[in-house]
Amino acid sequence: MKQKVVSIGDINVANDLPFVLFGGMNVLESRDLAMRICEHYVTVTQKLGIPYVFKASFDKANRSSIHSYRGPGLEEGMKIFQELKQTFGVKIITDVHEPSQAQPVADVVDVIQLPAFLARQTDLVEAMAKTGAVINVKN
Repeated sequence: MKQKVVSIGDINVANDLPFVLFGGMNVLESRDLAMRICEHYVTVTQKLGIPYVFKASFDKANRSSIHSYRGPGLEEGMKIFQELKQTFGVKIITDVHEPSQAQPVADVVDVIQLPAFLARQTDLVEAMAKTGAVINVKN
């Protein structure tokens, strides 16, 4: 069977292609921390010749405690992602939890991610598909 190649801008991802690092931080804790972490990943991956996609959540809706920090929210999160893209030229992946988030997130990031526990939410899946963005179904 021929392998499916998924293109994220100039990065091609497939089982039979070289490794691509998706890494970053669990949740956007602050703009400054995101900038420092992204800069470090970019420095290391460029040195090693590894394609890189920055990963972070703008809203960590699945926290273990209702009192845990969830992130900066949609508007501020997209501003941080835009700055990371402009500053470092990185591709970005982040989760989408609600249908209303799908298009605004897809307008900024390169890959929208569907958390596995939400994969049966028809309205969310449909909203994500309508964006035309690359979608990663988390497992």
